[in-house]
Amino acid sequence: MLGLSECCGCLQRSGYQPIYVGHGPRFGVRHIQCILVFCGLAVAYALRVNLSVAIVAMTDRNATNPDFEEFDWDESIKSYLLSSFFWGYVVTQVPGGYLSHKYGAKFTFLWGVFICALLALLTPFCAEVGNWRLVLALRATQGLCQGMIFPSTHTLLSKWAPAEERGHLVSYCYSGTQFGTVIMLTISGFIASSRMGWPGIFYISGSGGLLWCLFWYLYGYSTPGEHPTITQNERRYIDTFGQPRRQASIGGRRDPSTLKTPWCQIFTSVPFLTLLVVHCANNWGFWTLLTEIPTYMKNILGIDIRSNGPLSALPYLAMTILSFLFIFVVDALNRNNAMPLAFSRKLFNTVGMWIPMFALIGLGYINTSQSTKLAIILLTIAVGVNAATYLGFQVNHIDLSPNFAGTLMGLTNCAANIMSIVAPLTVGLIVTDEENPLQWRLVFYITAGFYFLGNLLFLLFGRTSPRTWNFPPIDTDSHSDYSSLSSNDNLNETEPLQDNSRS
Repeated sequence: MLGLSECCGCLQRSGYQPIYVGHGPRFGVRHIQCILVFCGLAVAYALRVNLSVAIVAMTDRNATNPDFEEFDWDESIKSYLLSSFFWGYVVTQVPGGYLSHKYGAKFTFLWGVFICALLALLTPFCAEVGNWRLVLALRATQGLCQGMIFPSTHTLLSKWAPAEERGHLVSYCYSGTQFGTVIMLTISGFIASSRMGWPGIFYISGSGGLLWCLFWYLYGYSTPGEHPTITQNERRYIDTFGQPRRQASIGGRRDPSTLKTPWCQIFTSVPFLTLLVVHCANNWGFWTLLTEIPTYMKNILGIDIRSNGPLSALPYLAMTILSFLFIFVVDALNRNNAMPLAFSRKLFNTVGMWIPMFALIGLGYINTSQSTKLAIILLTIAVGVNAATYLGFQVNHIDLSPNFAGTLMGLTNCAANIMSIVAPLTVGLIVTDEENPLQWRLVFYITAGFYFLGNLLFLLFGRTSPRTWNFPPIDTDSHSDYSSLSSNDNLNETEPLQDNSRS
């Protein structure tokens, strides 16, 4: 109790006061929202990665069903098609964060998936009538639509996830991205070999997207206050549990959608700039592996498309499973109050980036004369263990600013997905001979270097307490205090994973 008193005193002297309430229900409407978000992200990623396997069948009819059209696309064209999604994706990241903050994450999420699903259904037609140029335009448009999804997800979770549950609810939701990847990569080869042919890949993923949109429209809500059946106890728990606030704001709360975005404070905040860099580093590694694993497995490991899909999905299946394992670990730490939040974020981020770094270095020494099983194990480690970052930098946007989490995600994801454009193109420049393991080794070395640098900066400069610019200035007199605190930009970095008020 002494430690709690000292903590409360520190918060109050800093202009903040913790507000404590009891637990909400163990399973409530917040969990239903997270299940819907999980499914929405799964569908979004299925729509995103469907071309990664389909393009192999589209350019080699002998590998699948020969009754469908084959396209004469060289490696350069395929690289452009695989990266074109991100050309549009980076454009709508920041607007997506702003729109979800202003008008509600439900609708930006809904329209992003809905339009993308419709375009997926049109992909076979566009390929037949407009060849690769029309497909490229369609994929870029899909990217424009999906650019709003991650900022919307962060905005939604900042409203629905209580501080105590933030880490594992964010991880639950974002593990849907890997689940969608696993499903799409696993079934795409079988669909392409069936009588539906490669067009079936786009028809099935597009139909799944439209079905999810129906459920989301009926049961999804932007905030707890909009939900018609949420209990007062759960709503109070979500709104106030463990959230530090300025004392002057306790008597009344401003609607977050009316707050002006503090652009200058954001772009001069070292913790935010660090978050931006680590997000870029992680995306370089993740998307290099995602877009190039099918090609690497076909040309270096000699695995054809029938087994390419399931084996390409294996690392992402491991990532999905490990996401839940890491959630179990952090829940155990949460119950025992074992470590400060800042240490927890940095620990899991280190696991998620530096273990894959070592796996990639080892992967660079695998060649065709060695065991393919070892290569698959290292690939699985490189991708699967990256799930730990969901409890690291991926949730840090909400840590730094619950009020502007969607905007922060839009900014960092915009920059990070420039890496998603550059990475496949860089691979195309390095790998001129797809059967040369030395060229693939250089690709893996570069990726490992990004992982190392990104996490090192996060360890040195990453923070977890809400930044002062997250809170609106109370009045003119208090504005000077607000500004002075902003210059320090550092509140309490030793907060525990779990509030101790119940003891």
